[in-house]
Amino acid sequence: MRIQFTKMHALGNDYILIDGIRYPEALKQGSEIAKKWSDRHFGVGSDGVIFACASDKANVMMRMFNADGSESEMCGNGIRQLARFVYEKNIVKKDRLIIETLAGLKEITMEREGENFRITVDMGAPILAPQEIPANVPADPKGFSKTMIQAADKTFEFTLVSMGNPHAITYVPSVKDVDVHRYGPLVENNTTIFPRRTNVEFIEVVSRDELRMRVWERGAGETLACGTGACASVVASILNGLTNKSVRVHLLGGPLDIRWDENSGHVIMTGDAVTVFEGEKEI
Repeated sequence: MRIQFTKMHALGNDYILIDGIRYPEALKQGSEIAKKWSDRHFGVGSDGVIFACASDKANVMMRMFNADGSESEMCGNGIRQLARFVYEKNIVKKDRLIIETLAGLKEITMEREGENFRITVDMGAPILAPQEIPANVPADPKGFSKTMIQAADKTFEFTLVSMGNPHAITYVPSVKDVDVHRYGPLVENNTTIFPRRTNVEFIEVVSRDELRMRVWERGAGETLACGTGACASVVASILNGLTNKSVRVHLLGGPLDIRWDENSGHVIMTGDAVTVFEGEKEI
């Protein structure tokens, strides 16, 4: 059978969006579709596939499969794309909605700016307890954990944060000089420390209000942007005393505005989502 899809991106972090309510057969093959369709030479080309699914807890549910076929709990850039997708496809015609993810319920607000949307996501409170990240490191009395990891010829100090999915954040003098493709997979696949693997963020502190970031995403490799990674990196930077509570994070694909709200304890992320093209493909 042939199914319709929409190719989208948020800061260059691109996904294939599929209506899983209309095409339940496709959802059953989510992992295999992601592996085949994400291939940039023989497929559509993407960092993964996201399905809009029915939910009895929220307006819609997000199911996300990485390019390697593994399923992720959550994606900050992906959830903004899903919000625009369900709005424009009349699946959920609301500019304020709740999306169920494997990392919990997320509240979304969309503001139209001409042909585009500025989309704000309440990402919830960060998870700092190592057993919940999960990471096999000791709990620290200061409330968050760090660990030293040897990767090839370098030793990095990582601050560990989960935004519903695991992140390891390290600080470097210049992100452009980091061999992300060498060190990223070594840290990602260190299952002695990270039993479910991890996303890896390399951060350059520009000022107390700005960070530069490159990311090696679990199951996808280096991507142009990672929303949960930007949120986790701001949390880590605040905990380490490096930044203020509101920070602009410069990723390879563009900027994200991240704020750690003092009253709610939640991390608030704001950015865009763009439709690239639509098509049909056989499964």
